[in-house]
Amino acid sequence: MRATTTAKILAASFLLAATAQAQAPNSFRVISPIFGQLVSFAMPSNFSAVFENTKGGHYIREAVLKGETPERWTQMITVTGEKGMTLTPGASPEMFAGTIAGGFKSACPDSFAARPFGALKFGRFEGFGAVIGCGRVDSGATRHSETALLITLKGATDYYTIQWAERGPESDEPPVNDESWQKRLLELSPIDLCPIVAGETAPYPSCVDKS
Repeated sequence: MRATTTAKILAASFLLAATAQAQAPNSFRVISPIFGQLVSFAMPSNFSAVFENTKGGHYIREAVLKGETPERWTQMITVTGEKGMTLTPGASPEMFAGTIAGGFKSACPDSFAARPFGALKFGRFEGFGAVIGCGRVDSGATRHSETALLITLKGATDYYTIQWAERGPESDEPPVNDESWQKRLLELSPIDLCPIVAGETAPYPSCVDKS
């Protein structure tokens, strides 16, 4: 009898665990006021924010897989904001993406690769998407590859980026053509910018209701 009871308890525990796992959301909505607008996207639930800073007209927030750190990580989702950049002559989402890609290339001129997704639209706002990466990077504890999905957005007054980076073994060329990057773009969706409503606080219902 005791063995049967124990077996039933274990079976019930496994069922509860499986049910909880099935009900756990794959992502959660992140809405953040960054300079002139609210930046909204879907964050995978296995990520948590580990760093945030505003310095002058530059904003950055980093999230890594739970259990990892800003110094040691395998995947990182970064959100940035550049205040007033729409006033910069010649600025465009594609140009902004090219500037960031140039920074990658300068770090690994012999193993850099890029794959543009082209112009994107997020609500009424223009954007640009690409996958960029280095096959060999010396920063960190060991030499590794670093590849990132890069999304740039032109807001009403500011520019924003959302980047999903992954580190892996070093290689002659980073895996920019891997199909997983297109999937990750979908995982971050819906991506949008909303106006900041005076007096409104989190969870920013005006932006939630928008989509």
